[in-house]
Amino acid sequence: MTQLPPKRSFGATMIAVAWSFIGLRRKRDFDTDAAGAMNPLYVIIAALVGTAMLIGVLLLAVRFALSA
Repeated sequence: MTQLPPKRSFGATMIAVAWSFIGLRRKRDFDTDAAGAMNPLYVIIAALVGTAMLIGVLLLAVRFALSA
């Protein structure tokens, strides 16, 4: 019987989602995540937070570019 990996904390999930946003994930980490190490609720929350941060940075960059 295969042993499931321990669940990741919210902080570890945030880091995993951040690396996924920029497309850099080690295969070993991806395999661990795919085996059930991440809480789906944490992934959704982390993705929403990451998306909000990305939109905020883009808005700041546009505002800076237009003011210069």
